[in-house]
Amino acid sequence: MIHRFEQLTTGVSQIYKNIQRIKKLEMRSFGLKGTHVMCLYFLYSHPEGLTAADLCTLCKEDKAGISRILSELLEHGFIQYVHAQAGGETYRRHNARRRQASPDASKKRYRSKAVLTETGKKQAKKVNRLILRAVLEGGRDITAKERDTFYRVLYLISDNLEKFCEELEKSQGKITGKDMINHEQN
Repeated sequence: MIHRFEQLTTGVSQIYKNIQRIKKLEMRSFGLKGTHVMCLYFLYSHPEGLTAADLCTLCKEDKAGISRILSELLEHGFIQYVHAQAGGETYRRHNARRRQASPDASKKRYRSKAVLTETGKKQAKKVNRLILRAVLEGGRDITAKERDTFYRVLYLISDNLEKFCEELEKSQGKITGKDMINHEQN
């Protein structure tokens, strides 16, 4: 049983470290950081834009981390924000390089959708090519059946551990991640 624990934690840790190394090495050539990869990927996959809350969910990052990443992408001119007008039918684009001076600017930005600029789309295409290359290299010598089984089991383990964490948090009287999401949605 303990051997399985060692295999799981060591294997997952090594994969994670290698992914971080790839992000760091490849993003450096674009003048970006590894933390920008997933935001660029998801923004490119959603041309209509995503809110910071959407990105938190998709990237599995906290609000502070996503806000920092979006600020950096904004400074590079890779994103701009789309604000819904009253009635929700018209939009105005907020130039990414222009900072809002009001104290509510970060709240407005957090609820607004970030969309890629043309420059951002070009960078995201390059990032997607690197992602594809890394996925192909990581999956080399693995059959489709083995890959499907791996992902099915990986997500099953993840779900089981998530439930276990929630049980531990509840038994210790702590608020769980799902409790926070449900609270924010109400």
